[in-house]
Amino acid sequence: MALFSRTDKTPLGIYVHIPFCRSKCQYCDFYSLSEKTGRLMDEYLRAICTHIREAGPLAPNYRVDTVYFGGGTPSLFGAEGLGTILNTIRKSFDVDGNAEITFEANPDSVNPRLLRRLRAEGFNRVSLGIQSDNDAILREIGRPHSYRQAVNAVQQIRRAGYKNLSVDLMYGLPGQDLEGWKKTVENVLALQPDHISCYGLKLEEGTPLYARQHECNLPDDDLQADMYLAAVEILKQKEFRQYEISNFAKREMASKHNLKYWNGGEYLGFGPDASSDFAGKRFSMVRDIRAYIKGVNNGGQVLRESQQIQDRERAGEYLMLRLRTTAGIDRNEYEKRYLLSFEPLEKILELACQHHLAQHNGSGGYRLTPEGFLVSNSILSDLLLAQENSDPIGTRL
Repeated sequence: MALFSRTDKTPLGIYVHIPFCRSKCQYCDFYSLSEKTGRLMDEYLRAICTHIREAGPLAPNYRVDTVYFGGGTPSLFGAEGLGTILNTIRKSFDVDGNAEITFEANPDSVNPRLLRRLRAEGFNRVSLGIQSDNDAILREIGRPHSYRQAVNAVQQIRRAGYKNLSVDLMYGLPGQDLEGWKKTVENVLALQPDHISCYGLKLEEGTPLYARQHECNLPDDDLQADMYLAAVEILKQKEFRQYEISNFAKREMASKHNLKYWNGGEYLGFGPDASSDFAGKRFSMVRDIRAYIKGVNNGGQVLRESQQIQDRERAGEYLMLRLRTTAGIDRNEYEKRYLLSFEPLEKILELACQHHLAQHNGSGGYRLTPEGFLVSNSILSDLLLAQENSDPIGTRL
């Protein structure tokens, strides 16, 4: 009976935000700070563990199958702190023994001792932010490491026993050209990662790079598109399966945690600016570490916003998130789950197929092609407009 109740639980992901960085990258608009005094880190550790312990009893019918430590730079927080948080999660939630447990790291913030300690604590996946193999470009965007450090970090991660290594790369960077980008992808493939994320540079207002974009020799939109398609082709030839717009993995090595976001799974986020989608509600934490610590310690407000998500809005999210993936959307699933007619959407998707921006994906299914991913915002805009004007199934005579 106990075994049945355990396996019958709803899967849950947990995200832990570690907002400390050695320095702020020129393009980054995530909530993070370079102030990393031991006192502030200690206060944050106590507060986030308290928050996790308080939340655990609210999820008795859930089983945690993914835990993701993002940032910021989690590896900068140290093995002791990360291990303490993970153990608090295990004591507060029902964590699957085979859970995927990831921490993000920068090449300059890992060492053999930290890696071995985290492996012993149960971390089994590393997401390493390499971004480029060109040191001049790394300096231009404010990255605190060299490519040599990235190579050394990969070697240390493998020697520490990690069998699941993901690396992040960026294209569209200052001074980057198509041939240089292709070389970057090839060089990083030689490091034999299990998963690669390729993100196009997005200029966010308020960041240093946004302020000086006109003096940075940034690739234009057409060149960025060529870079993206080149990466798709190179990775395909090396047997990396594309499963989302920006993500590629060897067989069975897709990020289980990130798939929760794209497939509409439930997750809880802890830490300032962390987001959650849990029990029908979406909510996020305050975007201030001191306000977060104070709220947790004093029983005050830690939520920045919270809302109940209605079915039609969920239907829109289904389109936006699932069309990011190569699994795509399915007519029967859509109509059964949201009780909305798929017919208005199908007309748009068929037109996209005619222009090689989408393709049929089994019976009643559609997915975007790599070319379609490049114009996905336009396709989604048309789909969402059609959805707004669609009737619930069974209401039309």
